[in-house]
Amino acid sequence: MTALLEIEQLEVGFGATAAVRGASLAVERGETHCLVGESGCGKSVTALAVMNLLARGGRRQAKRLAFEGEDIAGLDDHGMARLRGNRMAMIFQEPMTSLNPAYTVGSQMTEVLRRHRKVPQSQAVDRAADLLARVGITAPGLRLGQFPHQLSGGLRQRVMIAMALMCEPQLLIADEPTTALDVTVQAQILRLLAQLQRDLGLGMLLITHDLGIVARVAHRVSVMYAGEVVESASTAELFADPRHPYTQGLLRCVPIPGKVARDSPLGSIPGTVPRIGPGFEGCGFRDRCDFADASCAVAVPRRQVGATHEYLCRLTA
Repeated sequence: MTALLEIEQLEVGFGATAAVRGASLAVERGETHCLVGESGCGKSVTALAVMNLLARGGRRQAKRLAFEGEDIAGLDDHGMARLRGNRMAMIFQEPMTSLNPAYTVGSQMTEVLRRHRKVPQSQAVDRAADLLARVGITAPGLRLGQFPHQLSGGLRQRVMIAMALMCEPQLLIADEPTTALDVTVQAQILRLLAQLQRDLGLGMLLITHDLGIVARVAHRVSVMYAGEVVESASTAELFADPRHPYTQGLLRCVPIPGKVARDSPLGSIPGTVPRIGPGFEGCGFRDRCDFADASCAVAVPRRQVGATHEYLCRLTA
C-alpha cells in the first residue's frame, strides 16, 4: 500500500535562494509525522509547496509528489483547489492572519463545506457547530456569529482546526499550531490534535521546532536543516540513537528534569542556518559542525541504520 503523502526530492527556490533542497519524506495513513528544525530551515516552505501555496516567484519541482498515489505536482490550480480544504487540509501558523477579519467564523467555516460538497446552508451550519463543540469550544452557536477579533488566540486556533476538518480530510498539515499561545493552551491544542488524529484516523504532518512536542505526539520524525531532511527515523529510534550531528545538537539543547543542574548553561548550536544558493554542494551544516572536515564540502553520503532510520552524513557512528 502506498503512503498517504509521498515527497521525493522536493526542490523549492526563490530567486537565488534554494529554500528546499532534495527533501524526501512520507506520511502514512493514521500516522503523525513530525517535521522538526530551527526557524529558516524550510519546514513551512515544504508544507506550502505540498499545498501549492508558494508565494509569487517560488519555483517547485519534485521527482515525486503524490497524495493517495495521485501525482499532484502536475495538477493545475483548479485541480489543487479541489483537493485543498477537502481531502487535504492545512492549519496555518498564525490564526489571526489566516482568518478573514471581515467575515464571521460561521460564514468562513460553512463556505469550506459548501464549496466542496454542495450541501444546504443549514446542514453546513450544523456541521460547523458540531465541530466547534468537538474541538472544545463552548456555546458553538454563539461563536459562529462572532468575528475573529472577538476570540482569544486559543479559540481562534481551535476554529482553524475545526475548519480544517469540515470536509473530513485524509491528510492534515499543521504548521506550528501552538506558536504564540501560552503554555496551558499549547498543551490543550496538542492533546486535541492527538485525540482527533486517533479518532478520525488522519495522516498528520506536524511542523514544529519543539522536541518536547515531537516526543509526545509523533510516530515518526524527519529532521530538517538548510532545506534538507538530514535524518529520518521513528520517534523512539531518533531519541535513543540520533546519528546526524545536527540532531544530536538539537537534543543537547533540551533540558532534562533531574539531570540538568540548576544554573548550568543549556546546550546550544553556534551560528545560524546559512542562506544557500542553487548549485550548493556538500553538507549544509559543515560550518557549524564539530566533526566537519574537507570531505564535507563534496557529496554527502546517505546512511541507513536498520530498515527505517537514515541520515545524511559521512560519519558512520
